[in-house]
Amino acid sequence: MGTLEDRKPLKIVAGADDFGCTLKNSLVEYLKEKGVEVEDLGTNKYYNVGEEVGRRVSSANPNDTVETKGLVACGTGVGVSVFANKFPGVYAVTCDTVDDARNCRSINNSNVLAVGGMFTTPEEGKKIVDAWLETPFRAPCPASEGKPWPPEIDSFLESSVAEMAKIPAAPAATDASSCVLCSLSKSRGFEPVDIMPGGSWSIVRESPTAAIVKFKGGSVEPAHHHTFGHDLVVLSGSKRVWNLTKKECADLGPGDYLYTPASDVHRVQYFTDTEFFIKWDGHWDILMDEDLDAAAAAIKESIEEPQ
Repeated sequence: MGTLEDRKPLKIVAGADDFGCTLKNSLVEYLKEKGVEVEDLGTNKYYNVGEEVGRRVSSANPNDTVETKGLVACGTGVGVSVFANKFPGVYAVTCDTVDDARNCRSINNSNVLAVGGMFTTPEEGKKIVDAWLETPFRAPCPASEGKPWPPEIDSFLESSVAEMAKIPAAPAATDASSCVLCSLSKSRGFEPVDIMPGGSWSIVRESPTAAIVKFKGGSVEPAHHHTFGHDLVVLSGSKRVWNLTKKECADLGPGDYLYTPASDVHRVQYFTDTEFFIKWDGHWDILMDEDLDAAAAAIKESIEEPQ
C-alpha cells in the first residue's frame, strides 16, 4: 500500500472503554510507529469516550494544517460509534474487517474508525487501520468490485459530502408558535433551567437557538461546554466567567459582550441577579464537565487568586 507522506499531516484522537483498551493501546503504538500524531484520551465509559472523540473531531478547524480524525474502541465498536456520531460532521463507522474499512472510506468518507476489542485481534486491527488510512474517498473498494465507481455513482459521492454536512445544521421545521418573531419584555414568560439551579430562560428562537436568560445572585453554572459557540450580551447584573479551556477569566456587567467558542469548557458565577441575551451558532445543547459541588469548591479555591 501507499504511504501517508503526500497527504496533509494527520492527528488521531483515540480513546476506549475497558473492553477496547488493549486493542486501542496496540493501535495507538502502531500509529505512532507510522509517524502519525496521536492524542490518547485513555480509558473511560464507552459513551464518554465516543462523546469526547466525536466532539474533538467535529470541532476541528478544516483549515488547520493538520487533519484531525478519531479512533474509538469498545467491546463491539458499536457503542462508541453511536455517541461519536452525535456530533456534526462526524462519520464514525464500526469496522470488523479490512473490507469494511475500505468501503466506509470510499463511500462514507469516514473520519472516525470504531473497532471492537472483543472480536478484533491487534494484528487484524492494524490491517484495518492501514486500509482505513490509505483508502481515499471515492476510491475503488470491495463494494465497487475493486473498480472505479461508475460516473453516476462517483458524481453522487462527490456531492454527498456537502449535502451530508448540511444535515445537522439544517434548521428544524418551525411554525409561528415555536419561533418568536417579536418577543416583548412585558409579555415574556420564563421557564426554569432544570439543569442549572437558579436559572430561568425564555427561548426566542429554536435553531440557531437564542434566548433571554436570568440567574439569581449567588447561582453557579458548573463547568460545561456546548457543541456550538455562543455570543452573550449582559443586560443587567454582574457575573464572572471562567474559560477553563483557555485559562481566562472575565467579570461582566451591563453592556458587556462575550463569545465562547464551541467546545470551550467554562464555569460561571453570578454576583447579583443577572439577565443576559445569548445566541448559539447552532441548536442548543449542554455537556457537563463537573457537578455543582465541584464548581463551588473550585470557586472557593480561586477566590483569593488575582483575577
